[in-house]
Amino acid sequence: MKALIVNCGSSSVKYTLFEMESEKKAAWGLIERVGLPEAFYKRRDINSEEKQEAVKVANHTEAVELIIRELLDKNRGIISDVSEIFVVGHRIVHGGDKFSKSVLVTDKVKEGLKECFSIAPLHTPAHYAGIVAVEKMLPGIPSVLVFDTAFHQTMPDYAYMYALPYEFYEKDRIRRYGFHGTSHNYVSQRAATLLCKPLSELKLITAHLGNGSSITAIENGKVIDTSMGFTPLQGVVMGTRCGDIDPAITTYLIEQYPQYKDAKTLNDLMNNKSGLAGVSGLSADMRDILKAVSEGDKKAELAFNMLVYSIKKYISAYYGVLNGADALIFTAGIGENSALVREAVCKNLSSLGIEINVEKNKERSSEERVISTDNSRVKVLVIPTNEELMIARESRKVIENDN
Repeated sequence: MKALIVNCGSSSVKYTLFEMESEKKAAWGLIERVGLPEAFYKRRDINSEEKQEAVKVANHTEAVELIIRELLDKNRGIISDVSEIFVVGHRIVHGGDKFSKSVLVTDKVKEGLKECFSIAPLHTPAHYAGIVAVEKMLPGIPSVLVFDTAFHQTMPDYAYMYALPYEFYEKDRIRRYGFHGTSHNYVSQRAATLLCKPLSELKLITAHLGNGSSITAIENGKVIDTSMGFTPLQGVVMGTRCGDIDPAITTYLIEQYPQYKDAKTLNDLMNNKSGLAGVSGLSADMRDILKAVSEGDKKAELAFNMLVYSIKKYISAYYGVLNGADALIFTAGIGENSALVREAVCKNLSSLGIEINVEKNKERSSEERVISTDNSRVKVLVIPTNEELMIARESRKVIENDN
């Protein structure tokens, strides 16, 4: 019994094939630069080493079709018969307020997804193309949509509403949605297992730190608040996103700089040219930033400090909102791999009961682990995220509940 997980990004398609009895990966890969003159296809399975080649894929539909053909190929594929796949799970970035949980794909669901195009124009049309391609290549195999926003739908209205005229919520559904929900959900469940307590009895602060980052407050398994908002732009400083800024800055830029009178250009500035990259002038990659800091680069140091400070502020705020916390969890690329970021974030948070063991924190490992001191009132954990497995589990649950 296999589950195929498809993740169509704005210019990429990732996939993972799981053997669901063991929850182990059977095959996985990525097509990058979809729609450009030359795309790159990287893939491997449990029987072979990684392969990489240049391919021509004009759009996400062609990319998904190529992936499925390869998986089913009689000579190179890992699937001997289509019937081995019992479900295809699709990662969907934004479900708006139409989708509060994972759903089986139907014509009605697809029409509802189309209505979400306007609030995630870079991603949702790509997701939709992937769904259609799967239906064409794997007729009769059910698909399930798993939404990044769904886990955050438990937020109270006073947390998700913006203090704009209420009509903008009524007409345009402008509100905080939150993102990375699949990751926050996964690591919160793993934290409960590590702490040997039911999730329903825990207060957790989860920090998904990567090129895109978000912090979430979780009480008794339910999201109380999260740092990202109507779009993934809001929140902490990120790789290329500015995070929280005074909204009046946008009107100032529009008035002062002719090029920013165009909404697309202004959006590109805040989403793709800001954050670590914009402040440092070097890179959005934390590894490059840390290398530059070690060489005395002042702008890189400023960018690093801004990112750390913004994360500390959210952790401190959510500690107050939750009235305490049982654990702080670091995950995703930076959260899992950068000991320097974790140490800097936790520094001077002892008044909140957060104290890390510096030596444990420095140990390199891909395993789940506790990095706090024995005396730390708040356990500090590093938990590698596994969004693909979470999507596979959610997809199986939907199929089983539907039957």
